[in-house]
Amino acid sequence: MLPEGFRSEASLERTLPVNSLFMTEAISKHPAVERVRAALALHGLSPEITILSDSARSAKEAAAGLGIEVGQVCSSLIFTLGDSTEPLLILTSGRHRVDTDLVAKNLGVSHLGRADADIVRSATGFAIGGVSPVAHPAPLRTIIDLALNDYDVVWAAAGHPHAVYPTTYDELLRSTAAQAMVVGD
Repeated sequence: MLPEGFRSEASLERTLPVNSLFMTEAISKHPAVERVRAALALHGLSPEITILSDSARSAKEAAAGLGIEVGQVCSSLIFTLGDSTEPLLILTSGRHRVDTDLVAKNLGVSHLGRADADIVRSATGFAIGGVSPVAHPAPLRTIIDLALNDYDVVWAAAGHPHAVYPTTYDELLRSTAAQAMVVGD
C-alpha cells in the first residue's frame, strides 16, 4: 500500500527505467542504503526505499523526482556548534532555509557553523547529498523542524543521493530522539 500523499504515477515516471534495473538494484544494495534499512528496522520501521533516476541531493531535486511539494522533503543538514567541531544534525523541511541565528539562540550557543564534507562524513557516515536521519556511527544531537509535522508523509535520504524513503514526523522524532524546534520561516 502506498503512503498517503504518494503519487505513484509521478514517482514511477521519475524512477529508473527498466533497462536500468541493474542500477536500481546496485543502489538498493549499496552498503549505506543497507545501513539505513537496518537502522530503520531497529525502530520497527520498514519503508520501501525508492530509487530515483535523478539525484536527490537537494530538496528541490528530491521533490521533482517524487512529484511532491518541496516542503515534504526532510533535508538532513550538519552544522557545528559555536567554534567547535561538535556536529549538530538538523532535520528540516525543504520549504525553507535553516535560520542559524534562531537555532543558535534557542540552543544557547554563539552561532552555528556549516560543517564541511569531512565533518559530515565523519559524523554521519554518509556523503553530502545522501545523509540519512538515521544510521550514523554514533548518536548525534538532532533538531527536527516543526514544519515537517505539517505533512502526513515526508521523504528523507536513505544513504545515497538517489535513494529516499517515506516516513512521518512522528517516526522521525522516535527514530532520531530529536528535539523539536522552529528552525526557519
